[in-house]
Amino acid sequence: MTTQPAFDLIFRNALLRGAADPMDIGVTRGRITAIEPTLACEAVEVDVGGRLALPGFVDSHIHLDKACLLGRCGHDHGSVSEAIRAVSGMKKDFTVEDVYERGARVLERAIVHGTTRMRTHVEIDPRIGLRGFEAVKALKRDYAWAIDLSLCVFPQEGLTNDPGSEELLIQALRDGGEVIGGCPYTDTDPNAHLARIFDLAEAFDVDVDLHLDFDLDPSWWHLDEVCRQTERRNYGGRVAIGHATKLSALPLERLRAATAQLVKAGVAVTVLPATDLYLMGREATHNAPRGLTLAHKLAGEGVVCSVATNNVLNPFTPFGDASLLRMANFYANVAHASVNDFDTCLDLVTELPARLMNLGDYGIKVGNPADLVVLDTQDSRFAIAELPDIVMGFKRGRQTFARQRPTLFGPGS
Repeated sequence: MTTQPAFDLIFRNALLRGAADPMDIGVTRGRITAIEPTLACEAVEVDVGGRLALPGFVDSHIHLDKACLLGRCGHDHGSVSEAIRAVSGMKKDFTVEDVYERGARVLERAIVHGTTRMRTHVEIDPRIGLRGFEAVKALKRDYAWAIDLSLCVFPQEGLTNDPGSEELLIQALRDGGEVIGGCPYTDTDPNAHLARIFDLAEAFDVDVDLHLDFDLDPSWWHLDEVCRQTERRNYGGRVAIGHATKLSALPLERLRAATAQLVKAGVAVTVLPATDLYLMGREATHNAPRGLTLAHKLAGEGVVCSVATNNVLNPFTPFGDASLLRMANFYANVAHASVNDFDTCLDLVTELPARLMNLGDYGIKVGNPADLVVLDTQDSRFAIAELPDIVMGFKRGRQTFARQRPTLFGPGS
């Protein structure tokens, strides 16, 4: 038994990933200051009961500004371009209050599902102006008690072909934008689009997170140009691409070459199962392709990968509850992940997206924020296999939510 200086809080009997036995976690002023088998100290105690404790899920790619649009349009869209047009037609009428209310709905679901870090993409163009950005900035401020929200500003409908977008992007980057994104496949000059996005990233010293190669035609892609720009500008480890569904359509030898290219350039990949599966292969009459890039396989070859939510209840994805644990389970099913892959699938919504987002203070480690979510399981593989309840969460040592176990009433109860 180790006697320590006073703690504000002690988590008792918390099972950490990779540990054989539960540990005590001491917290002082919102940060972890000790992790020991037994801590002797007078402090507020939370008994984790030998259950699995994680530092929270990390959603590296979501769109809060266009969430919860179900009911505002027909949702009979069969392609990426149709979904973009549908949202474009609605967003000119979005207000700050509307975006805030819909985004808050999703954020609150994400929080009670154990997400503690999130990167949201925010559309910036002359149709929406900075209204969505202002709303999401307010969400970042108002929900900081439970979740760290990072803002990635990007032009969804092109850049070189959309006058006024670049000026708005610059304004957003000056006023709190933390990452810049891009969408070259909607631009009439994709390479110029990418060059300008990287120019702005360098000018403002921010990371890059792109929507890329979102179809199943492997005869052309923008991956080569992204890797070239990344290497030329020494931006390895600061660039991510989302979707990249073309990778799922490559024969094995080409996939190996593309994987090596991603590793060499230091470009990360985010797979978005709900959207990728919903929009890819819809025209097939039989043997429909999944359109799902195998993130756990890429991760095994050294590519930093994540699995994320993307869209919730809108033309891109008319499903969703912002649960990353459910998304990881969904991914594992569709990707034919084996039991031996389940821990990697959990990594795809925890450790790996934290690396992708360059979160240096993520993890249950001494010195880091006391961010903790508790799952009702003793085995990290079962987190993926059985979707256990997430029973409680803490942000910087303060409890943010609790979930009560359901009660069964048998005969005679």
